[in-house]
Amino acid sequence: MFIGEYQHAIDTKNRMIIPSKFREQLGSTFVVTKGLDGCLYVYPMEEWKVLEEKLKKLPLTSKDARAFVRFFFSGANEIEVDKQGRALIPQNLLEYAQIKKEIVSIGVSTRIEIWSKSRWDEYNSSNIDFDGIAEKMSELGI
Repeated sequence: MFIGEYQHAIDTKNRMIIPSKFREQLGSTFVVTKGLDGCLYVYPMEEWKVLEEKLKKLPLTSKDARAFVRFFFSGANEIEVDKQGRALIPQNLLEYAQIKKEIVSIGVSTRIEIWSKSRWDEYNSSNIDFDGIAEKMSELGI
């Protein structure tokens, strides 16, 4: 399980250091893709395969399903970690997430999210009603 928040930066070659707490669980190769809310999603290969199987089962006749699968897979890239624990993030993904220099990596259970620091700060300062969300989740048995 991925948990925690880590602030760091992208270097001039578009590489980020994978936080040491995440490295072992990610392995040497993982998948980075466009995420929701303007961030990037990072999946270990085994978790990516589980997600891939679920997405394959979506009906091709559904326009929304096709759009989501297209969005998700078109941004997907297999990434390798170098010996220094760095990963090269493709330029198109950095542009999608509006990442320029400072980033925040957060653990979200089975995935990692990579945010531009400015977007993360904006998200955290928005008026999200976490109490109301928690109440709705409890109604769902969570």
